Amino acid sequence: HDAEVARRFGAEGIGLCRTEHMFFDDERILHVRQMILAQDTESRAKALEKLLPFQREDFKGIFRAMNGLPVTVRLLDPPLHEFLPQTEEKMAPVAAELGVDLPTLKAAVDALHEFNPMLGHRGCRLGITLPEIYDMQVRALFEAAKSVRLEGITPIVEIEVPLVGHVNELKSIKTRIEALAEELGPLDFDWKVGTMIELPRACV
Repeated sequence: HDAEVARRFGAEGIGLCRTEHMFFDDERILHVRQMILAQDTESRAKALEKLLPFQREDFKGIFRAMNGLPVTVRLLDPPLHEFLPQTEEKMAPVAAELGVDLPTLKAAVDALHEFNPMLGHRGCRLGITLPEIYDMQVRALFEAAKSVRLEGITPIVEIEVPLVGHVNELKSIKTRIEALAEELGPLDFDWKVGTMIELPRACV
């Protein structure tokens, strides 16, 4: 909807599509929390598999609205604790919904807490330690773009890797994205991978 409104107002593309906002819907947040609490790769993959169709449909709608214009999609950026309740009062119903006891959920929340999340386990660092999260998002992006191409839509896909602090972080994730592109190919649309460069005001 936002992409459609932006297009009507004369937008020439989307410079930042923040994917985390797509996960807070009531129908999706349960799967996100299951993914966070997963104790092994297989359980995490099952939760992410349930999120894949939602992401794919989101991206298809955005590409349709932005037909022929670039769309920069930022892979998951925030730390995982932001998807979990932070007070015991709010934890109780979530624990029941997830089928875990309250101490288990509280322990998970405490374990994810960081003194300074901005410098912590989030952004590309999350994508490196739990690569299946970014794999799901990139797969959804590429599958959505391939699907709308069959409708005559021209998607222009720009993938932003968030919070890169060192070039090797970007190289690692880009290599994995390229491998996925090869697996899903051929991709008959424009796409590229990059990151956001932020300069202190003193450097401008």
